[in-house]
Amino acid sequence: MSSQVRLRLLPSARCFFDEPIQVKVDGLRSRQVVTMRAKATDERGVVFRSSAIYRADVSGAVDLQRDPTLCGSYVGVEPMGLLWSMKADTPHKYFHWSLALNPHMVKFSVHDGVAEEDGEGGALAEATNERCLIAEGVSRVVVQQETFRGVLFTPPGEGPFPGVLDLSTFMSEKRASLLANKGFVVLTMAVFNDKPANIKHLNLDYFEKGVQFLQQQPKVGGKGIGVISRSKGGDIGLSLSSFTSGVEAVVWINGCSANIGYPLHYKNQQVLSVLGSNVSKVMPTPSGASIVKFGVDDPKTEENKGSVVPIEKSKANFLFVASEDDLNWDSKAFMEDMVQRLKHEGKKNFEAVCYPRAGHQLEPPYGPYCYSGLHGILRAPVLWGGEPKAHINAEVHLWKKIEDFFRTRLTSKL
Repeated sequence: MSSQVRLRLLPSARCFFDEPIQVKVDGLRSRQVVTMRAKATDERGVVFRSSAIYRADVSGAVDLQRDPTLCGSYVGVEPMGLLWSMKADTPHKYFHWSLALNPHMVKFSVHDGVAEEDGEGGALAEATNERCLIAEGVSRVVVQQETFRGVLFTPPGEGPFPGVLDLSTFMSEKRASLLANKGFVVLTMAVFNDKPANIKHLNLDYFEKGVQFLQQQPKVGGKGIGVISRSKGGDIGLSLSSFTSGVEAVVWINGCSANIGYPLHYKNQQVLSVLGSNVSKVMPTPSGASIVKFGVDDPKTEENKGSVVPIEKSKANFLFVASEDDLNWDSKAFMEDMVQRLKHEGKKNFEAVCYPRAGHQLEPPYGPYCYSGLHGILRAPVLWGGEPKAHINAEVHLWKKIEDFFRTRLTSKL
């Protein structure tokens, strides 16, 4: 490495996962062309990489907040482009990072000229970005009870704090820990704790226990419990607010307006049937991943009405979020159906947000963008959809909106 060249991560090389950083290089030759790279390994050992070509200014500096790329994994001025554009060498890989205690480590490097995309070594300068998921003082407690299990995150201080139930399709602590950093007591629970093929039906009572557990936490205050959910967790969140008590606010992200996948039971009886599907409408693509969006039946038809979640009964406030380019299912149409039903009942307890050119996997910002990956239930590669830049912009906007929505809806007025 060159002793004259410095690669700096500002304001610090250590930050939270959902925080932006500034990447700067100085000590280069005037107008020197360099290759900037980022590399990270996920929890399953899969390596993700990105690279972009830049030209230094007359003083020999490159600033990703100011300078456009010449070419690479992304184009234009993209301060966080090296992070969100990282991809695995193997197609259809999702970046798995679910445990809150493990910081996400990203190695940045700068190389002379147009370096080979997968070349190792020869860096002029390097720096490692430690992207933490859990703040100092936030407690993490694994909850293993006879009736349910999850992981509880509690901020430091006396509180009271708003309580939020985070429903992930499969267990993940990322979103829950990052919300706890912002002053929420968050319990994260997985929709599936067994292989989906082994499940005959889902019990709403199981998730209700999570709401009740949060209500009993000494640091939890406010007007009620919030629920955040995406994909299959979306209809579970809607059902919690419709059939049980204590849910004050629901964030529904790219989910379904009807019960999908498995019959839903509550208090030892079935309350919702299953929305039908048609495998023949699944569309294969040359990439090897399929578009499953059109394989789900229309919940508005007579034969599917028993699967529709009766959100008209709910007293909760809703934040509906849909991506226009969601290729997992037609979340925008599902959202529009729910909005129309609530309007028909004269209700105004909702806000609807639609993101053009964003895909299914809306997550906390600055992780690698995922266009395709293995479907956890179908066990086959599918396209999630979205255009990278529009998708990451949606994630940045939505993340702040979620925080504001919960703080407004769950905090008691003095």
